Amino acid sequence: MRPRPDSFEAGEAEAGSRLDRLLAARLGIPRNQVQQWIGGGRVTVDAEPVRASLVVRPGMRIAWDPPPPPPSRIDPETAELTLLHLDDDLVALDKPAGLAVHPGAGRATGTLVHRLVARFPEITGVGGPGRPGIVHRLDLGTSGVIVVARTAAAYQALARAFAERTVEKWYLALVHGVPAADRIEIELPIGRHPVERKKMAIVARGRPARTEIHRIATAGSLSLLAVRIRTGRTHQIRVHLRHLRLPIVGDPVYGEARWRALPGGPARRALAAFSRPALHAWRLRFAHPRDGRLLTVEAAPAADLRALWETATATPWPALPEC
Repeated sequence: MRPRPDSFEAGEAEAGSRLDRLLAARLGIPRNQVQQWIGGGRVTVDAEPVRASLVVRPGMRIAWDPPPPPPSRIDPETAELTLLHLDDDLVALDKPAGLAVHPGAGRATGTLVHRLVARFPEITGVGGPGRPGIVHRLDLGTSGVIVVARTAAAYQALARAFAERTVEKWYLALVHGVPAADRIEIELPIGRHPVERKKMAIVARGRPARTEIHRIATAGSLSLLAVRIRTGRTHQIRVHLRHLRLPIVGDPVYGEARWRALPGGPARRALAAFSRPALHAWRLRFAHPRDGRLLTVEAAPAADLRALWETATATPWPALPEC
């Protein structure tokens, strides 16, 4: 008998993980939602009820039977969406900087999902409450490509792909400084900052994080980088680049105001005025949830990022690599 699509057998890669944490990452849903399922008997291991704190071992058969999704309480808001790819299973969009992906603390309206449910009402009830169709996210200040599921089947497949790190994720970052080499790989754990709890930091007991950095161009004291993240930790690129003394231009949390050392002129004014991290989600490459074909979606560099480079460096925007 073939395994049900809502179950899997744990392997060596999953061994040692807490059940609730593992399942939340695999399905792309909040951990407290998984804990509610477990408490309600909707998650079993080897056909037996379990606790959320169970430590997973290889060979365990983990199954879940989620409750019917509640209707989304997101009120549709008609606003512009820049579509990069659209089919029956998913939509890929170019998110502008300054647009939150979903509601959160202090933000109940005006998010990407409010626009999505107006354009694609069928996503209502797909995925977690308040986050219909959302399988990954971008920070408020980050522009670029984001993928949204339109069906429950696509949601589970895409959430699993992100959790299992089979999605290839590339970003563009404009940074202060010059990398020590044209290609750098950094693998250092990331966790909550020990003092400033709203920040992330490299900490010994943090979660593993791996980032590849490729230099595209350098002009003066600025560099344009292509960055691939092999893991998906909160603020991963921003933290790793700060550690390498390559802070992202405009980053209000991890950046540095190096523009203050520049003489007056267009470059200094442009850098001082740039009010968001100069970070752009450039490319996603993943297996399509319906037929497995490889799908590549790119978002052209944001206009403000291009303008910043050209003004601050007095050079044309460089050609981007194939990667």
